[in-house]
Amino acid sequence: MIKSIDDLELNGKRVFVRVDFNVPLDSDGTITDDTRINAAIPTIRKLSESGAKVILASHLGRPKGQKVSSMSLAPVAPVLASRLGLPVLFLDDCVGDRIESSVNSMTSGQVALLENLRFYDGETTNDPSFAQSLANLADVYVNDAFGTAHRAHASTYGVAELIPDRAAGYLIHKELEFLGQKTESPDRPFIVILGGAKVSDKISVIDRLLDKADTIIIGGGMAYTFALAKGLTVGDSLCEPDKVELALQAIKKAEEKGVKFMLPTDYLITDSLDFSNKTLGDTKVAEGNIPDGWEGVDAGPKTIQLYTEEVSRAKTVLWNGPMGVFEIDEASKGTFAVAKAVAQSDALSIIGGGDSVKAIKQSGYSDQVTFMSTGGGASLEFLEGKALPGVSVLDQ
Repeated sequence: MIKSIDDLELNGKRVFVRVDFNVPLDSDGTITDDTRINAAIPTIRKLSESGAKVILASHLGRPKGQKVSSMSLAPVAPVLASRLGLPVLFLDDCVGDRIESSVNSMTSGQVALLENLRFYDGETTNDPSFAQSLANLADVYVNDAFGTAHRAHASTYGVAELIPDRAAGYLIHKELEFLGQKTESPDRPFIVILGGAKVSDKISVIDRLLDKADTIIIGGGMAYTFALAKGLTVGDSLCEPDKVELALQAIKKAEEKGVKFMLPTDYLITDSLDFSNKTLGDTKVAEGNIPDGWEGVDAGPKTIQLYTEEVSRAKTVLWNGPMGVFEIDEASKGTFAVAKAVAQSDALSIIGGGDSVKAIKQSGYSDQVTFMSTGGGASLEFLEGKALPGVSVLDQ
């Protein structure tokens, strides 16, 4: 059983909380998306109101064991303080005597934020002495960073092993509820929409969800591998010829299970894609085969209509991965149409992290879905049925 913070005695205790404040910053250090900060607020507030001394720890970016000023967590502290309505003490390191004495002199209810954990190599290598240095700061361990729960790092795994009193924060409990229970025994029809670039990234998820879903809708770059598997030509489209066999197995399993398996019937194609400048050359709609010199960049109008009609009858929807190159306006119609259909359906809607969250926010419908996961890789691994080290270590 994984304890909740509601099960802990917190008053006066030093509580080490692994949060995910890996937020995007612009060139002058301003936070451009505070979703992850907001997601951690309920847990932090509860701990503070319960009289804990709250020590927040996170990584930001990939400094690779170096102190890189552009990856400091310092800009997070004032934003967090304004969301919490409480002062946040920023500590300019995360381990050592000086930090220990600062933490030990905190008062009940006070909140402190440590500097970027990945300024030390010991974080990603789960170095025992680094984990011990972090454990020295705390009496209680709480993990609320679902986005890093698939990594056995010092702050997600090593410290937890050293502190017997441990629990999951509200965010992780919510992630486990929606990605776990709500997809294990869903209200039906349960419709799964899977997009993104590669079949290889999603094949285990497809395989596992074929045991649970009523319909699986395929879009994005991986649709072209399925097209190849069905004997169609895909021109210069992104695809994985070596994964055709896996795609065929998925189609076969869907037939055996009686799962409706939907693939695009038409595509928006272009003769030139420049991702860095966000431009396309000439575009047209292709049905069936895609000619040489052209590549698919989005679902076509007929596919969009079929997909949105299918989604409208769902009672539970899980969406992971865009339908096309949604970062380019001309190739965003499929993704945004799916976002709209998911938002406007009566279904319990779960957005499985990463690009799908970015897409649904860009589409303007993010406030109309039930749950947006904060984990990209973690949510995929969890949906595959893999144990997440940062979660399993909390199990008492």
